[in-house]
Amino acid sequence: MSFSPKSEFLNIINDRGFIHDSTDLGELDKLFQKKRVVGYIGYDATAKSLHVGHLVPLMMLRWLQKCGHCPITLMGGGTTKVGDPSFRSEERPILSDKEIKDNMASLKSVFRNYLSYENSENAALMINNANWLEKINYLDFLRTIGKYFSVNRMLSFESVKSRIDRQQSLSFLEFNYMILQAFDFLELKKRYDCTVQFGGSDQWGNIVNGIELTRRVLDKHVFGLTCPLLSTSSGLKMGKTQNGAIWLNESLTSAYDFWQFWRNTEDRDVGRFMKLFTEIPLEECNHVEKLSGSEINEAKIILATEVTALCHGREKAENA
Repeated sequence: MSFSPKSEFLNIINDRGFIHDSTDLGELDKLFQKKRVVGYIGYDATAKSLHVGHLVPLMMLRWLQKCGHCPITLMGGGTTKVGDPSFRSEERPILSDKEIKDNMASLKSVFRNYLSYENSENAALMINNANWLEKINYLDFLRTIGKYFSVNRMLSFESVKSRIDRQQSLSFLEFNYMILQAFDFLELKKRYDCTVQFGGSDQWGNIVNGIELTRRVLDKHVFGLTCPLLSTSSGLKMGKTQNGAIWLNESLTSAYDFWQFWRNTEDRDVGRFMKLFTEIPLEECNHVEKLSGSEINEAKIILATEVTALCHGREKAENA
């Protein structure tokens, strides 16, 4: 990226390789220089744990807080009941209220390893979108929010279009998901002055919808910033192995197996992964990218230990 941010946060995540796309990056950079910014990521409770493929946006929230800004982890107590259809070949299974509640409790334990929710000037916030979604009156919602959405445009989004092009069923329930996610951004702006939504690049369409809805309803300027969906140098999807996903909850993937996953990083990925998944200084990460042989193996041990320390604590990382 040729843009050189002046704000501390954007400068860090730009140099470390987090930025894939953004709306109005110049104005966003000015905003980060002027005030404490509130930014969020939404997490549906479709499983008991996140996996390492979710770590890049989560590390963005960690850097956001370290730079003095306020991160929100938005729990999808409401949107989980609908299910995000983005780039899926079939509908997500419908979960019971108890399953959603249990999954949310399990996810919260992961977030606390990366973010501080304790009393401070920029404590992270954990919010459940069921707080407003479950109170929606259907007819009022259609009249006040639905009127801003063009079905023609919604059908053009790649996440929906790819499903239709493959002649795979897309339920009306799922089709509503992008409206609900956009409504989340609007509500977070009204309630918490939230100005930025972060997410993976596959969420770009949903993020843009929220930005446009907030502008049209509140006449407020908000922003979106996405990170890349990672794959290894050999083309494997990040976090997937022959034995399945590498989870962030220790009950699903032990600290030892988690450490071993990072220890087995491909040589060409070590420096890049240090930048994204650890807080090792940038100069050291750049130096690692030039190593080979036994030196790169030592770097892999450092990578594995530092990533595991963030997720499971220093003691378990050292033991692993």
